[in-house]
Amino acid sequence: MVQRPRPHPHRPPDRPREPRREASDVIQGLRAGLAVFARRPDDVLRVAYTRDVRPELGDLLRACATKRVPCQEVSAGELDRIAEGTHHEGLCVAARPRRWLPTGELADALARSKGLALALDRVRNPYNVGAILRSAAFFGLDAALLGTPAPHPGLPPTAVRVAEGGVEHLQLARTTDLADTLARLRARGIRVVGADGQATTGAAGFAFGRPAVLVVGNEREGLGERVRAQCDAVVAVRGAGSVESLNVAVAAGVLMAEMTRRP
Repeated sequence: MVQRPRPHPHRPPDRPREPRREASDVIQGLRAGLAVFARRPDDVLRVAYTRDVRPELGDLLRACATKRVPCQEVSAGELDRIAEGTHHEGLCVAARPRRWLPTGELADALARSKGLALALDRVRNPYNVGAILRSAAFFGLDAALLGTPAPHPGLPPTAVRVAEGGVEHLQLARTTDLADTLARLRARGIRVVGADGQATTGAAGFAFGRPAVLVVGNEREGLGERVRAQCDAVVAVRGAGSVESLNVAVAAGVLMAEMTRRP
């Protein structure tokens, strides 16, 4: 008789493996989620929402039904769990990770179209990042370049929500060495203009030119020395002098308005 091997006494019985879910980003926020559906509908993998926002989701729900994308109405508490927070505005969309543009492709695109972009030098507060990206989309910039010492910098869910869908209207690139990347952009004929509250040149009436990148710096430290060295010009937003400086997101908005005001 052939004896079957006995299971190891300390080894738990094998359990059937659950199918792996496709890698995804969870986008929280009504406008942010609807923008994902509008700009890249084929990337939508799952949708969860609360009853109070259902009237605003007609097109999204119909598309999910047609494409058999899982779509579920849940309680506010369950959506809190999915979003890992309470600021989801009634909608969470799981979508395939957005494509980040390689910096070489960013340079090609800006040079070819004489486009405008924004670069963030270690801007860390997700509310600031989101507000800046919303303004960049509002003023019609083509791209945003995120610079941070951390590997593979991404966008926090809060920043995507605060951007109110603006993220989906920008080409996004990222780098762990912003100064080096800016040097490569300059080599392609792309002008780099930095923002510094202490600069002697005012932003009002300044000719940014095209193609160009506006660089704004860290909330407390401003532009890093290596990044500043790569700027063809540095400009400031002039105020009345009652306070020393503007919030970085507000300053970026003012500068982008000036940047896009002239051809």
